[in-house]
Amino acid sequence: MAMTVRLPADLDRALDRIAEEEHVSKHSLLLRGAELIVARRSRIDQVDAAVDFVLAHDAELMSRLEDA
Repeated sequence: MAMTVRLPADLDRALDRIAEEEHVSKHSLLLRGAELIVARRSRIDQVDAAVDFVLAHDAELMSRLEDA
């Protein structure tokens, strides 16, 4: 899917510098950034689900640990 991204001049210059140093395109850098955001969100969702599971299934144990 095509997309136009308008970047502030300072961010555009920083991406130019990084892309040159890493020998990749700015497009590639933006894709990496998007992938990192998606992966980070996925991990946050997994941790939230794990905490919810523990709280739901081990509520009695958690209560006993509070009193310990």
